[in-house]
Amino acid sequence: MSQPCIRRATCRLCHSRNLELVLSLTPTPPANAFITAADLDKNEERFPLDVFFCKDCAHVQLLDVVDPSVLFKNYVYVSGTSPVFVKHFKNYAADLIQKFKPGKDAFVVEIGSNDGTLLRFFKEAGLKVLGIDPATAIATEATKKGIETIPAFFTSKLAETIKARHGQADLIVANNVFAHADDLHDIVKGIRTLLKPSGVFVFEVSYLVDVYEKTLFDTIYHEHLCYHSVKPLRAFFKANGMELIAAQSVDTHGGSLRAMAQLARGPHPVEPSVAEFIKREETLGLDKAATLRGFSAKINKLRDDLNALLKRLKGEGKRIAAFGAPAKATTLMLHFGIGPEFVDFIVDDSPLKQGLYSPAFHIPVVPSSEIDKRNPDCLVILAWNFADPIIAKHAEFRRKGGVFIIPVPTVRTV
Repeated sequence: MSQPCIRRATCRLCHSRNLELVLSLTPTPPANAFITAADLDKNEERFPLDVFFCKDCAHVQLLDVVDPSVLFKNYVYVSGTSPVFVKHFKNYAADLIQKFKPGKDAFVVEIGSNDGTLLRFFKEAGLKVLGIDPATAIATEATKKGIETIPAFFTSKLAETIKARHGQADLIVANNVFAHADDLHDIVKGIRTLLKPSGVFVFEVSYLVDVYEKTLFDTIYHEHLCYHSVKPLRAFFKANGMELIAAQSVDTHGGSLRAMAQLARGPHPVEPSVAEFIKREETLGLDKAATLRGFSAKINKLRDDLNALLKRLKGEGKRIAAFGAPAKATTLMLHFGIGPEFVDFIVDDSPLKQGLYSPAFHIPVVPSSEIDKRNPDCLVILAWNFADPIIAKHAEFRRKGGVFIIPVPTVRTV
């Protein structure tokens, strides 16, 4: 991709051109494009955040595709810094081992393996593992720590190379990456190449039902090209020589879908969960453009509630900081207009983000030790999916009279 952003004209799943714009959010720079002090004066390019609905297969997606090397080559997110995710991945590995009972010499491949947190649990259970991740520095570090990781984007061509070198996989997993790639057809072609006839592909993605029901609009950013639901996915896999066999809800990222697929006519029965999930999606009307057009009214109410609260607090002379610099904070802050006039600084526990400045608004990101030094009156929890552990960990802030503000799924104070 030579241009930093291109707009595709067809549905990512079914190639239809019958697409309707259902939601326009404020254009933003790439959500994880935190910048150094040296770059504060440089112009940051902003890209559209327009959400489209496919009238033929009901898939919800962004059509503006930011060059993936811009988004992922120098990635600053690692799963291993979050105790919540470490626990999630430990349980995840245990669940899959129990469900599919892979033999001791089984081979597990993870697409978008990040720092190897999930693969480590499979390795500890005695399975062979291989990671694939385009974030060069993170992939190199994972390999050093004993989880062999190929620093590349997963493609059907790479799948051929892996198959020749390592053989086929019993299990292929992909977590929060199956929504991040523009060419899902090529990824599934690679999965078909690499998967044993008895193998299973398991992936987790943000689930459109949760995004809609809980107004998780801030999970819409350029890394997330797809807002998946089961009905379009079932048709997509069928068209690509695979079969969706199970769906389940998991609570990561405010609500995610864990789905499982096998090669067409594979050994596993299709579980009732697939039909049950589709029925729920249809009951909510998520297979209709009109439902999604109504989503902006829910977002606007959230914006008005949060802005009213912050303006009142500022009017009372309160000092406000934010906690967490996740990618979704970029969407929330820009769409709601929450900049330095409201927020003095952002606390984040990731050393990769500390010392940098937030995209667009250039609010400094600092370690949590700064809470005691700077004594803000209120902390807006931008990493709202971790609100409970953050509040528990910083009980002293509350004891001194500090107030936590949770902006999503509804504005509330603690």
